[in-house]
Amino acid sequence: MANSDQAETKSQTIALVAGEASGDNLGAPLIRELKQKYPNARFVGVGGPAMIAEGMDSWFDMERLSVNGFVDPIKRLPELLNILWTIRSRLLRSPPICFVGVDFNFFNLLLEGMLRKRGIKTVHYVSPTVWAWRPGRIKSIARNVDLMLTLYPFETDIYLKNGVDVAFVGHPKAYEIELDEGTDKKAAARQMLDYREDDPIVAILPGSRRSEVTYSGPDFFAAAGLIKKAAPGCRFLVAAANDRLASNINSLLLESGQNLDIKVVVGRSREVLTAADVVLVNSGTATLEAMLLKKPMVMSYRLGSATYALVSRLVKTKYFALPNILAGHELVPELIQKDATPEALSKAVLALFNPETRDSLITKFDTIHRQLRVEKYEAAEAILTLCGEKPGHGEADVSP
Repeated sequence: MANSDQAETKSQTIALVAGEASGDNLGAPLIRELKQKYPNARFVGVGGPAMIAEGMDSWFDMERLSVNGFVDPIKRLPELLNILWTIRSRLLRSPPICFVGVDFNFFNLLLEGMLRKRGIKTVHYVSPTVWAWRPGRIKSIARNVDLMLTLYPFETDIYLKNGVDVAFVGHPKAYEIELDEGTDKKAAARQMLDYREDDPIVAILPGSRRSEVTYSGPDFFAAAGLIKKAAPGCRFLVAAANDRLASNINSLLLESGQNLDIKVVVGRSREVLTAADVVLVNSGTATLEAMLLKKPMVMSYRLGSATYALVSRLVKTKYFALPNILAGHELVPELIQKDATPEALSKAVLALFNPETRDSLITKFDTIHRQLRVEKYEAAEAILTLCGEKPGHGEADVSP
């Protein structure tokens, strides 16, 4: 009887682990898709508020897994190992049809390896950047993962060459942001932020970490001063991820000594980007969001000299900005390290107010946006196919 109960549990349980907010935001729509295709499934593991809202039974507070930098993981190692072994033990006692590690690479790849050795199918959702640096990681991924789900189409090649089953499942942001959202909602965003429809606006996104703001902020704000001199009517919006970063940004603005028409907006980067004509942005996923909103942009990044010397040796990709990586050539200017001078930044931003340049970029951004969309439920179907479960299993018949 016990074996029968275990089989029933296995046939209906999907385990997932997300270790940070970005993973929670990816895991929630995945659970929603899986429920549509596999209505009797139950979801267990570790997730945040969004995944829990979709019905997941989270065994631990996700914040206990969130670590940053080099020192924090070492200090928290005993706790992290305890969580790892607890999840492993629970899943081996009552095996799910599969385990899905949502990003959070080191922890999830380790857990995936433990589970795969014991016969549990493993899926990793969001490819590590093996195409950009440390490509040797593909060997351990091949040992630990049955199926890799990628957000970008170019990521599949390296897995296919190394014998790893892979599926490009599209990027959730490409569905979340409508194709014409950056145009259709621009006037409303400006009204919400108290700007006129005809104001020329530059959005400045100096980064989501304090170190990024510290290194790039001074150049960005000095560039804003030069833009203001060249185009006196220009207005500036700065997106701050939280109140702490807003305080850092305001301190840098005071230190700059410039009389700029700048508004710092906390926690509303989407509205800031939507309201803008041109964007000056730090490297990262903000370049993707700006592209999906069809905003011409200049991407810049600055690190400490020692860190940059190390990183530049490790990184294998030609480009840093996601629009350029996705296009395979330079669409948007990239000004990195010593090239990120206020003069170069301001010149590049002002050039993007040219209507022909803007229209050409917007057309190319739209093409990429459409490429990042795939058929609905692609991720759910790939997972259920791997597990030998027919999509739609157990679904109620609602036909007349």
